[in-house]
Amino acid sequence: MINRRHIRVKVMQSMYAMQQSNSDDLIKEEKFLKFSIQKMFDLYVLQIQLMVEVQKLAHKKIELAKKKILATKDDLNPNTKFINNRVINSITESVSFDGYKELNGLNNWELDDEYVKIIWEELQNSDLYAKYINTVEDSFNVDRSFAIDFYREIIAPNEKLADYYEDTMISWVDDIPFVNTWVLKSLNKQKEGRAFQLGKLYKDQDDEDFVSQLFKKAILNHHKYQDDIKDKTPNWESDRIAGIDMILIKMAITEFLHFPSIPSRVSINEYIELAKDYSTEKSGYFINGVLDKLSKDYLATKKMVKMGRGLM
Repeated sequence: MINRRHIRVKVMQSMYAMQQSNSDDLIKEEKFLKFSIQKMFDLYVLQIQLMVEVQKLAHKKIELAKKKILATKDDLNPNTKFINNRVINSITESVSFDGYKELNGLNNWELDDEYVKIIWEELQNSDLYAKYINTVEDSFNVDRSFAIDFYREIIAPNEKLADYYEDTMISWVDDIPFVNTWVLKSLNKQKEGRAFQLGKLYKDQDDEDFVSQLFKKAILNHHKYQDDIKDKTPNWESDRIAGIDMILIKMAITEFLHFPSIPSRVSINEYIELAKDYSTEKSGYFINGVLDKLSKDYLATKKMVKMGRGLM
């Protein structure tokens, strides 16, 4: 499921896109923000589906080999450990997985099946695959360990696949690392004899509401925040502050003033980390200094009110 950090990333990206396009259509931009998050779930399903499609391809090749005129002993009596993998089969049989795929028309691997072939060839030639199919032990734990390693070592780092996703939807570039972690957690949680269940997009309603509230409040109040930022950066003209830095500071101010249950130190730390990942080398230090001054000022003037222990 999407966490608060990645929600902040998505809001940051939407605010930046809105700023770059000079759009003032808040409703339209909020819809696109939610669409972008929903599409991230599509990426999660596609990555899981890729394991199923590779297994189907392996099965197809086994059946074709049996029909060869000069079929060998290995062709007629193939190793079926991979096509019998319990974890991948639990995905194939999953009602939630199949239902989401059909409802949302996720037929990418039918239209672009060359990527299934690329992954299959890499897997088939790997030490991971050779070790797995030659393992004597036949158990759910062995199957799950293999499925996890298959994803982690073959699918997740594949650069051609990453390029394909970037060409399909530009926002997926930043989603891939998060989605990869999400898929691995889903595989790790799978239990023997249980149907595979897709993860939830949001942890709860509060997180879903957080998306809209953070975005709308940051956009609607960003002109007010401009004066506060200017007051704490007397040696900086606003146009000298990196665009992403300004957005991150305004998002943090929004959390200071409109989200009483989020500790100010949590907000500061989150936006420092985002600055390190998405802005300049020195942005983290700059944002830390500005937000520290602002939080102290808001606290002293009682503009910032936090509820609960340790929320300052």
